[in-house]
Amino acid sequence: MRPLEGAGGAAFEEDGRLYTESAAPGTRVYGERVVSRDGAEYREWSPHRSKLSAYLAAGGRSVPFGRGSEVLYLGASSGTTASHVSDIVSEGRVYCVEFSPRAFRDLVAACGPRPNMIPILGDAMRPSGYGFAVGGADAVYSDVAQKRQADIALDNAEAFGAKRGMIAVKARSEDVTAPPERVFRETEERIRDRGYRIVDAVSLEPFEKAHEMIVFEAMR
Repeated sequence: MRPLEGAGGAAFEEDGRLYTESAAPGTRVYGERVVSRDGAEYREWSPHRSKLSAYLAAGGRSVPFGRGSEVLYLGASSGTTASHVSDIVSEGRVYCVEFSPRAFRDLVAACGPRPNMIPILGDAMRPSGYGFAVGGADAVYSDVAQKRQADIALDNAEAFGAKRGMIAVKARSEDVTAPPERVFRETEERIRDRGYRIVDAVSLEPFEKAHEMIVFEAMR
């Protein structure tokens, strides 16, 4: 099991498979494969189940959070990717915001054995609605399926003091008729217009159709 270069020592690779070291040994979140090496437990991180894993599998190497980071996760759904972020920030926290009550029930169950995962039922478009639960954040990870994806992520970054982040851009959620490449370029330009620098931008093909992961950081 070797650390994946550029992923802050938080993701691991063995025989072409990605893993994170489990922050809650003995538990599975979504039936993932688990292996033990040198007294540690590792959870397989499939790029077909997680856009963040897809980014790494597609060559991305700019994860803007690490072991002690406070991460605000927008669109946490049932907690699949968020649980791997929990592994990565094992000495930090993941504030998991989800709008759907149905998905939120599964998210709460995923957070149960992981004290550093905080489930929040809220609307990512209204960060003031969950400010009471989030003291601050070092980074934002956004995976929301709606328009204005860049603004949603950056509004949250500014609300909670995050200087870095990642956006899993869904082209069809922004404009179902526009070519995905145009949507990606317009999203990148919007990020720059708001005073941020693009650190990395990687297509998530072949794992996710019409998706791009954008990593950004504040310029000021």
